[in-house]
Amino acid sequence: MSKLPETLTIGEVADRSGVPHTALRFYEERGLITSERTAGNQRRYPRAVLRRLAFIRTAQRVGLTLEEIHDALETLPERRTPTKVDWSRLSKAWRTELDARIDSLQRLRDNLTSCIGCGCLSLKSCLLVNVDDRMSYFGPGAPRLKAATEGGIE
Repeated sequence: MSKLPETLTIGEVADRSGVPHTALRFYEERGLITSERTAGNQRRYPRAVLRRLAFIRTAQRVGLTLEEIHDALETLPERRTPTKVDWSRLSKAWRTELDARIDSLQRLRDNLTSCIGCGCLSLKSCLLVNVDDRMSYFGPGAPRLKAATEGGIE
């Protein structure tokens, strides 16, 4: 049985992870993953990058930004690949933020129907865009939209 290669080309990483070449380069530019260059200037990724990519993609699916993911990966010693213990620790730290986002989305969902179809964005009861009817001072209709076309509200 042959030994698995220690490094992978960008094409091999893209095929194995399902992450497009462009995203791999983007993640590398943002410091989320690293590669080394061959004498011919081709990228070579350590095999462990596959686990790191799985971590990144999973964190994105739960709504984390790339900056939050980067910060989490930076907490790992010597930029190593996250383990199950790491994921458990980091996910506990994200729980409060995720709970707040869930709560915010539920409030948005619950209040959405109160202004659907109006279009004026200045309802006295609008809880989404015009809390406390701040825009009523500017009259009926959609004053922000009017201002954008007429150069009005600052």
